[in-house]
Amino acid sequence: MDLGIKGKRALVCASSKGLGLGCAEALAEAGVDLVMNARGSEALEAAAADIRSRFGVEVATVAADVTTVEGQAAVLKEAEGVEILVTNAGGPPPGLWSDWDRDDFIKALDSNMLAPIALMKALLPGMMEKGWGRVVNITSQSVKAPIPALGLSNSARAGLTGYVAGTARQVAGSGVNINNLQPGIHATDRAVSLDTGVSKAQGISMDEAKANRCATIPAGRYGTRQEFGSTCAFLCSQQAGFMVGQNILLDGGATNSTM
Repeated sequence: MDLGIKGKRALVCASSKGLGLGCAEALAEAGVDLVMNARGSEALEAAAADIRSRFGVEVATVAADVTTVEGQAAVLKEAEGVEILVTNAGGPPPGLWSDWDRDDFIKALDSNMLAPIALMKALLPGMMEKGWGRVVNITSQSVKAPIPALGLSNSARAGLTGYVAGTARQVAGSGVNINNLQPGIHATDRAVSLDTGVSKAQGISMDEAKANRCATIPAGRYGTRQEFGSTCAFLCSQQAGFMVGQNILLDGGATNSTM
């Protein structure tokens, strides 16, 4: 399928590895030029070089922490005029409700709610002026069905989802579509971190921890970054022009819900 976005330009956050990298790769395959962002420059430059060589698109890089005002300014300077925005940030650490204080919640909000909102506020006007734009926010299946150990993520990402629900409907008439992707467990560093925590807490091996988690997923496995990226690219396509403010689960059926 021709996604109809060749020659567009996209900012993809946290795209040196994992789900963000999957999104960057899929957009590049569709002919989209990229601004790739991550905190670590070494992995970012390696990922950018690989995408340039495989897909022949232009790739600019900005090593910065977008949870900070300075990081946002650096990224937005390079990304001025982009038609596509993919927001993404690693999730806060797991724990119990009694573990977290105000500073923990502020940090989670800065990363998983306020930074995406700041990027949207900065880039949406340009998209609206052009009459075309796409925003995809990578959130979590925990927005649909809260995960007790991920209370920080549940809270911050739910806040972003509420913001998008209203904002998406305000900008849709200008040809700009905002939607959210809600990943379940994928084969990324995040899965390794979560499985490590289970392994230590339960005194079992990493393989056992992964097998136990896979048993809770009807698909029987973890997702891949390539699958995730392809879905993101579709949401950024011309064909997704009638999708507004939706929350798309990619969790292998793990969330037991009718709607």
